[in-house]
Amino acid sequence: MPKTPQYWTESLFDSVYALYETAREYQLSYLAAQLASAQAEFDRRKPSEGRITLEGHSAGCGRPLLREPHPDALFALLRVYGDAATEMHRRYEEAALLFASGAAWAIRSIQLGHTPPVVSFQTDQYDNPVQHRLSITGLTNYAGAPALGRAYEQLARRLSAADHAVHLAEQSDLADHEAGELHDAHDAAMGIADSAYAYGLLAQKAVNFVLLEPRRARERVIALARVAAQADQPTS
Repeated sequence: MPKTPQYWTESLFDSVYALYETAREYQLSYLAAQLASAQAEFDRRKPSEGRITLEGHSAGCGRPLLREPHPDALFALLRVYGDAATEMHRRYEEAALLFASGAAWAIRSIQLGHTPPVVSFQTDQYDNPVQHRLSITGLTNYAGAPALGRAYEQLARRLSAADHAVHLAEQSDLADHEAGELHDAHDAAMGIADSAYAYGLLAQKAVNFVLLEPRRARERVIALARVAAQADQPTS
């Protein structure tokens, strides 16, 4: 039996929710990679002092080549987990920004009277989605608007600091005060992924708010259609 197509209000919210789930998956993966890296740190473990020799290899003067397999493994794990944590953080930040900007796009589209069935993104030269504008306005009757505004301001400050840090890092010769600015900008930019994720969660709630009236309008149409259908029924 063919599945009944979703009305645009529900498919749009599902689209925003999928962006949330994507960001959440990368957030959890990033936290797992951080935890795995921490477990391999030398100050948390007591490396075994046992050694092995490698046949056919010499340390010179006829001495056997000795290796310490446990410390070697910890070094390798730190490198692998560290690389994984870096990659997962990059993906988490990208997904969180797509989530937040996708929710913001959905709200703006509804406010303009559009009925998009899903969130739509432009793509870059590698066919990756490009985030939308993050700002949201016009929610004067929404109780969550102040918290949403504060979350946006925090995210905007961190994004601005990150842009400033990139600009300074591109300079070939930084003055002492500029080097200090670069350090401060890096510090201020920390936490973009978490800020974008938090903003996205609030924006997702705001999507539900702006969908209230279209959903009610849909319910009224269904109710009127039901009344009309009943009126057409022959009376016994």
